[in-house]
Amino acid sequence: MTEDQKDLLEEARDSIAAADLLLAGGFQGYAVSRAYYAMFYIAEAFLEGLGLSFSKHSAVIAAFGQHFAQTGKVPVEFHRFLLEAFELRHAVAYDQAQEQIARARRFLELAENLIGALPPVNKEEGS
Repeated sequence: MTEDQKDLLEEARDSIAAADLLLAGGFQGYAVSRAYYAMFYIAEAFLEGLGLSFSKHSAVIAAFGQHFAQTGKVPVEFHRFLLEAFELRHAVAYDQAQEQIARARRFLELAENLIGALPPVNKEEGS
């Protein structure tokens, strides 16, 4: 795992934690947005491993599909999760927010299994 990949996966983990807090506070739309960003950061981490980076979200999503889902390196469902989260980021119901957060968690688990595990969160430091 490169340092950039580690940073991206830590951003993803933090985004999932923020999504949980936002959802608990009744902010479903913001929670889904954070869940989407968690998945987006994870896709960027995968692409970073190939030396690829993109400035547009649509390019990251397309490249992740091309280099990882279509090649069978990751299950196709994770590309679908990313696409659906991108579409749902603005107006969603509570149950949709819960589903997107759960998908972001699964995506992070996949990344940690394939890219490398993150160090445990130190609650005293806040991250």
